[in-house]
Amino acid sequence: MASTSSTRSTFFKSFRNKMARDDNEMSFVDHLEALRWHIVRAVVVWLIAAIGVFIYIDWIFDNIIYAPARSSFISYRALCDFSHWAGLDDALCMPPVDIKLLGTTISGPFMSAISISFIGGVIIAFPYLLWELWRFIKPALNTKEVSYSRGAIFWISLFFFAGAAFGYYLLAPFTFNFLANFSLGKSGAYQYIPTLDDYISTITNIILGCGLVFELPVISYVLAKIGILTGTFLKKTRRYSFIIILVLAAVITPSPDWTSQALVAVPLLLLFELSVLLASRIEKQKKKEENTEWS
Repeated sequence: MASTSSTRSTFFKSFRNKMARDDNEMSFVDHLEALRWHIVRAVVVWLIAAIGVFIYIDWIFDNIIYAPARSSFISYRALCDFSHWAGLDDALCMPPVDIKLLGTTISGPFMSAISISFIGGVIIAFPYLLWELWRFIKPALNTKEVSYSRGAIFWISLFFFAGAAFGYYLLAPFTFNFLANFSLGKSGAYQYIPTLDDYISTITNIILGCGLVFELPVISYVLAKIGILTGTFLKKTRRYSFIIILVLAAVITPSPDWTSQALVAVPLLLLFELSVLLASRIEKQKKKEENTEWS
């Protein structure tokens, strides 16, 4: 613990010293000017991507946004075929679903198109937005820290898009299928007709939420590099982390079926184990460097 605290304080002290040196070379106004142009370029690229999405909004809505609400969605067929191949019978075969959406406002379709365009623009421009952030932070880093962060944009983008794909192709079908086939009472008084805004909000939260959750290994790597997190700590908390992940999988997966919960829990468990592996490797490297310095 003493070594971890020392490493953390050394990192922050080094960062403050570098910022102080940068302040000697650049004034506060210069820093704001540089930040302003990074933001301007990021916003321009984001708007260009959003406009591109808006131009093809009809095709995107029919073939991407609304696709998981149809029984013909590729994941339904693929999961059912996999279930038969794995000898699980119809465990992963979900009932047909065809969700109809309700509009309650005149401006609903247009505002939904704007919302889809803005969110789609963020997803498409995500690597470039990271690159602009990296260009702003890079001058404050030394050569060693720059080498540590080499390939960061690629890995962050890769895990984000992997999480988004996981949410879209696996979690979203289970969510919509379960909710569409869930009934309240047997009298037929309740009719399930979700609003357009509710549907878009749900699928957006699923995609972006999974994209952020899949950043766990990257976050663990960064925290381990600056000395805040260690592989030893993650190993000690492994059993508790597994319980939390299983509970989280049960919460975010509406279906009570264990197979759907396993499909969510297994990737999260693998991400945690990858985080443990990365943090442990960095911890060993740091101990080796400390022993070399003392010898």
